[in-house]
Amino acid sequence: MKHHLDFEKPIVELERKLEDLRQHPETHSLGISFEEEHRMLQVKLGEVKRQVYSNLTPWQRVQMARHPRRPYTLDYIHLAFRDFEELHGDRIYGDDRAVVGGFAYLGDQRVVLIGTQKGRDTKENILRNFGSAHPEGYRKALRLMQLANRFGLPIVTLIDTAGAYPGVGAEERHIAEAIAVNLREMMLLEVPVVACVIGEGGSGGALGIGVADRVLIFENAYYSVISPEGCAAILWKDRKASPQAAAALKITATDLQQLGLVDKVVPEPLGGAHHDPVATAATLREVLLRHLRELDALTVEARLEQRYRKFRAFGRYMEPSTAAA
Repeated sequence: MKHHLDFEKPIVELERKLEDLRQHPETHSLGISFEEEHRMLQVKLGEVKRQVYSNLTPWQRVQMARHPRRPYTLDYIHLAFRDFEELHGDRIYGDDRAVVGGFAYLGDQRVVLIGTQKGRDTKENILRNFGSAHPEGYRKALRLMQLANRFGLPIVTLIDTAGAYPGVGAEERHIAEAIAVNLREMMLLEVPVVACVIGEGGSGGALGIGVADRVLIFENAYYSVISPEGCAAILWKDRKASPQAAAALKITATDLQQLGLVDKVVPEPLGGAHHDPVATAATLREVLLRHLRELDALTVEARLEQRYRKFRAFGRYMEPSTAAA
């Protein structure tokens, strides 16, 4: 069953009219041929789609990032990569299925691929913990990154999580420490690292696999220190203020690129990645390969220096003037 967002209602209504006309051509308007009416509806549908999807608000883009039909990490693994060999476990506690990773080929380039994975239904969401990783997920990711570093393989990470799991068990097993260690160790990796936010990029849960030489983001993805709902609950004392929070947080791809927090916005098909996953995956493969080639041309020292300067440049503040009145 198709899932439609509230702001897509005008598009859905036109699509239904078009489908009804195809199913019952005898109902077309008098005085105009079936072919002409069909063409006019298609033209109008295209115009409405362009109007709706070209003027999305930050909150609507958050909704797009969470769309249940949006491609997830495993979808891109099958569409953009090949010969994926998944590796399991952190060698300390267990295997977190919210994080998938292993060896793969991106074109002719062998890489270590790591990503957060959500579920499509209740059963899979329970298995994947709704894409929210436990400490062992981040330790598994670190183990794979260290393996890549040992064998000189580039690292690609795909980010799609509302955040790390905040439960008691995760706290008991030191999730903050696991994420912090990843931040430190990713900064020191000698191989090229490219991260891409493909959907939700929630807080430290996303950053735990997001310290990279190049940080990419899909057009309808978001990357934020807190969810719009969480921000609204804190600042507005009402989750209904989520649209205002989404705008204030500057979490959309365009905002993040303007702020210098991401390096590249990856375009999506009109209407979002779920409208054409194959084309979206082809775009992702091309962009990743281009950035990996650019990074591979640098020396290890140059890459580490650029990575350091990149993240040290994040964050700006203004001090009040100390001049005497």
